Amino acid sequence: MTTKKKPNKQILLRLPKFRLLPSLVTLFAFLITAAFIISSLYSDWMTEDFRDFEEGRVAERDVIAESRISYIDEEATRLRRESALRQIPAVFKYSLEVNEEVQNAYQNFVDLSKASFDAGISTRDYLSQINANFPMRFYDEILDMLYNDEAHLQILDAGMATLEQVLEAGVFALPSAALERFSTEQVELLHNYGNRTERERRAFSHILTLENLSNVIDRYITPDAPSSFKVIAWDLLSPFIKANVVFSEADTEQRLAEANIQGELVVKYIDPGTRIIKRGFIISAEALIELEALKSAISGKDLRTIVGQSIILLLLYALFIFLGVVELIGRTLSNEEIYLLAILSALYLIGAVLAKNIAFNIEYFPVSIILPTALVVMLPAILIDARLALLMAFTLPLSAFLSDSFDTWAYLFALVSGIVASYLLRNAEKRMDVVRAGLIIAGANAVSTIAILLIQRAELSSYPIVLFWAAFNGIASGMLVLGLLPPLEHALDAVTTFRLIELADLNSPTLKKLFTIAPGTYTHSLTVANLAESACRDIGANPLLARVGAYYHDIGKMEQPEYFVENQTTHNKHNELPPRLSATVIRSHVKLGVEKARALELPHAVIDIIAQHHGNSVITWFYNEALKQDPQVSVEDFSYPGSPPHSRESAVVMLADVSEAACRSLEKPTAAKIEKFIQELITAKVEHGQLAESELTFRDLEIIKKAFVRSLAAHYHSRIAYPKLPPKEPVAGVVV
Repeated sequence: MTTKKKPNKQILLRLPKFRLLPSLVTLFAFLITAAFIISSLYSDWMTEDFRDFEEGRVAERDVIAESRISYIDEEATRLRRESALRQIPAVFKYSLEVNEEVQNAYQNFVDLSKASFDAGISTRDYLSQINANFPMRFYDEILDMLYNDEAHLQILDAGMATLEQVLEAGVFALPSAALERFSTEQVELLHNYGNRTERERRAFSHILTLENLSNVIDRYITPDAPSSFKVIAWDLLSPFIKANVVFSEADTEQRLAEANIQGELVVKYIDPGTRIIKRGFIISAEALIELEALKSAISGKDLRTIVGQSIILLLLYALFIFLGVVELIGRTLSNEEIYLLAILSALYLIGAVLAKNIAFNIEYFPVSIILPTALVVMLPAILIDARLALLMAFTLPLSAFLSDSFDTWAYLFALVSGIVASYLLRNAEKRMDVVRAGLIIAGANAVSTIAILLIQRAELSSYPIVLFWAAFNGIASGMLVLGLLPPLEHALDAVTTFRLIELADLNSPTLKKLFTIAPGTYTHSLTVANLAESACRDIGANPLLARVGAYYHDIGKMEQPEYFVENQTTHNKHNELPPRLSATVIRSHVKLGVEKARALELPHAVIDIIAQHHGNSVITWFYNEALKQDPQVSVEDFSYPGSPPHSRESAVVMLADVSEAACRSLEKPTAAKIEKFIQELITAKVEHGQLAESELTFRDLEIIKKAFVRSLAAHYHSRIAYPKLPPKEPVAGVVV
């Protein structure tokens, strides 16, 4: 917890912290972009002599090589390499470490099961104990069959023997994309035994994978195994089986090097005096390839232009890295966000180079009209921050202009389109806002185009086609954003407003299931969401993120809802359990909730709220009960497995959770009682260090307390006693 929030002016003075991988990716994007721009400069200079040569046309002059020229025939090289690659098997490695990990995990399960059998616990307790130690791995029916089978010890032993047979045979992880280049008939398997390595060739038809193992696992069951084991073998062993044979890119590359695949280039030569293009003859495709080789060999490039273009691009890419470090937008950019910025910038500038070299045959046509500047700006505006998008709206068109890809009119058009796009998406809350933004951008593009055409004194016949493409640019940008946004949201794990609003839908299957299985938890989550949203709105945090995090913070309770007090009616199951086991069940809902959230592919920020909503605090009730039985009991056995909240939203959800739950115990709650009680709860969290790593200030805590009191006092307000209606007097002549 902090006492004072640093202003952005102080943040801007921080020195950038070097991050290797984002820097390398940005440098690579810079080099690719620089290569395109430099090649464009060369082509502008060289095509003065060779632009009139096209395949199929009759050459009007000769082109003769003045010196010996060598070049690589790319097509012939590609065909030769592909043919050689298909004869070489992909190399896989057998992992003894995975074997040991799988066997140890299964042995732990065996030991726990045998201990349970010896203790003679009930089937239900056995299921609870196994699920607590191996959550979401087994079906209850399988464990029930194992427990009640008279040969359960033999089944466990048979499972280990079968597992060893399967691992010995090898379970392959096949990366289909990486294997397409190699032999389709067999693979090579490496067995490492200390300093000795054995190679084995295995046909694809004899390869075991996680997908086909369930169909053939009977082959690996020993003859002396109990017959009942065959029925549950796959369900019993599949939670432990992992791929222990993986594709080895390094060994495969070494195998390629041994076969000398990488060096087999098809090199052709043009001798001095060779007539590459013959006057009066039709120009062939091969002649054009030789002409390109001649272009590459021509010297006389302007070094000053190359240096100038490179400096401009380097400044652009370094700017994004610097922004990601000095937190211009109030936080550090993640590596994925830097990758997105670098890739978008590279694609935009490369697109500007390509657009420049396309002949449109349309007069007064700014080349930036075919570039979706709005798209490149809208994506960061939604996924990262509108201020950063505004910066891109200025820098990207300027870089294209300074690198000679844009002229003045193309630069002005792109500038207007980018600025309008960044402004429109500042407060977007629905995906329809993106469609609306695309239409407005189309209108802004049309207006700027009319202004440009008027300044150029263009003919009226040029207006319709140019205006059409200008408007289409804006509409297409909006449509493309809608298409690209969902995959990018997941790739960047971005917490966008659109994604949060979708997750906040109470009709989602997960929340419906929570309402059905654990109605008390569902009601509790709704109240916590209202408290957290109100408090976050008051302190300037993200209220929508807090609401979604509160909705999902207790989804781990769906596994065993009856063990949580809000879902209990009369019977309390903890009365039958020792305090330590009760604490284990209570603690497990955090881990189960995180696992469910990951399975649902919830944003990382929401998963953090689930993992941190109890921090590492102590389950005091069961801890105190355990102390009565054993004064030497460890407090760690009664502490939640999470870490203290790292964000303001996560900390607010923690406080809302404990406040809502605790206020239920107040008798005749009043605003004064609630305020005093919440202050004690917040103070306790501060004293136990649960807010030490959050960004909440003492001022924030006071605002949060007032927001909670305001909401809870309204929720628990007292009501007047409604008098009963007097009994209705019978009407004469009416039989009741």
